[in-house]
Amino acid sequence: MSEATDMDVSSIPLDQLDVSDPTLYENDCWQPYFKRLREEAPVHYIEDSSTAGSFWSVSSHELIKQVDTNHQVFSSEIAGISIADPPEDEEEREKLVAIENFISMDPPGHDVQRATVAPSVAPSNLANFEPLIRERVIDILEHLPVGESFNWVDEVSVELTARMLATLFDFPYEDRRKLIYWSDITTAVPQLTGDDEMDMEQRKNDLMECAATFMNLWQERAAAEPKFDLISMLAHGKDTRDMIENPMLFLGNVLLLIVGGNDTTRNSISGGVIGLNRFPDEYQKLRDNPGLIPNMVAEMVRWQTPVIHMRRTANQDFVLGGEKISEGDKVVMWYLSGNRDESVFPDADKLIIDRRNARAHVAFGFGIHRCMGNRLAEMQLRILWEEIMKRFDRVELAGEVKCLPNNFIRGIAEVPVILHPKTSNLP
Repeated sequence: MSEATDMDVSSIPLDQLDVSDPTLYENDCWQPYFKRLREEAPVHYIEDSSTAGSFWSVSSHELIKQVDTNHQVFSSEIAGISIADPPEDEEEREKLVAIENFISMDPPGHDVQRATVAPSVAPSNLANFEPLIRERVIDILEHLPVGESFNWVDEVSVELTARMLATLFDFPYEDRRKLIYWSDITTAVPQLTGDDEMDMEQRKNDLMECAATFMNLWQERAAAEPKFDLISMLAHGKDTRDMIENPMLFLGNVLLLIVGGNDTTRNSISGGVIGLNRFPDEYQKLRDNPGLIPNMVAEMVRWQTPVIHMRRTANQDFVLGGEKISEGDKVVMWYLSGNRDESVFPDADKLIIDRRNARAHVAFGFGIHRCMGNRLAEMQLRILWEEIMKRFDRVELAGEVKCLPNNFIRGIAEVPVILHPKTSNLP
C-alpha cells in the first residue's frame, strides 16, 4: 500500500473510510484518515470493514471521554475491549483462547479485581522501584555500542521493559524475554494485524505455556508468605485468591498485566526517539533544559499513543454526537485520533516537549479503566531520559523505522540509531 495523502483520503466515500485497516499503522499514514473523521464525522459508522465488520468510530477528544466515562451505556463486558470479534466457528473460537480479565469487566467486578493489584503501583511502592529502575537503566545504557548502528527497540525498549516486568511479577530473570513474547502474541490476531496466515494453533499452545508457567508461580506464592509482586497479591487477595479455579480468567488477568506493562513503556521509549529526531528543534530544547523531561514524557506518550483504540458495546440505544447508536453496536474509541485533536492540542502532529496541556492526553484511557500502571510507565521513561541526557548528546536515527501492522497496539519493530556521547564524557 502506498502512503496515503490528504488527496487520497478525500476521494474515499465517507461511509467507506476504514480506520481499522492495519496497514495504515504499518505505513504510518493514518493521520489524514482521522483528521477527516474528526472534521466531518467524529461519530462515524462503517457497515462492513475489511477486518472488523461494522462499527462506530469515535475520533474526537471530547467524545472519546464521554464514551470512556459512561460505562453504564458503553460496556466492556459484553464483547471485550478490542475491535476484534470472536469467530463464529467454534473450532476457530477455541484456537483464539477466550480469556477474561478485569479490563473486560464492568463494575462491580472490575473494581474489586483492580483494587487487589493496584497497590503494586501505588505511589508509595513506586518510590521503592525507582532505585532499581535507575540501576537497570544505567546497566543497559552503559553496555550499548557507541558510534555504530543498532536497533534501539531491541537493545533498549524491549530490554528495559522485560527487566521491569520480571521485577513486577518476581519472574525468573533469565526468562524475562518470554514475557515480551507472550505479550506480543496476545494482541496478534487477524482482526488486529490483518494477517490471515497466522498459526493460531501455535499461538494457543504458547498461551497455554504462559498459563501453566504462571499457575506454577501462583501455587508457589500462595503457599508462601505474601510478597509485593503481582502474582502474590492475586494469590493472597481475598477477592482474587479463588481466581486460579477459573483458568481463563486467571490467564486473562496475567496477560492484561503483561501487555499493560509492556506496550505503553516499550513503544513510548521507541516513539520518543523517533519524535525527537523528527523535530530536532525540540531535541535542542531538551539539551538546553533537561528539566523539561517530566513534561516531555507525557508529551511522548501523547504523541506515540501506544494503545490505538479501545472498544465498547452499547447496552442500550443512545445518541452520541448527534448519531443514534443502537443497542448491541460496536463502538470504538480511537485514542490515537483523540490525541491528535487540534481543538485540544494545537499543532497536534508535532512533538512539543514543553506543551502545556500534554497531560490532557487520553493515551492511558479516561475513567474507571484508566491504565493502572501509568505512573510506573512515566517513571521508567523519566529515568531513562535523565540517564540518556547524562551520557549522550544525541540518539541519532540512522535508518528506516519499521512499524507493525496492528490496529490495536501502535508497535514499532525497528529504530536503527547511532549514539553520540557528550563531549565531556569522552576520554
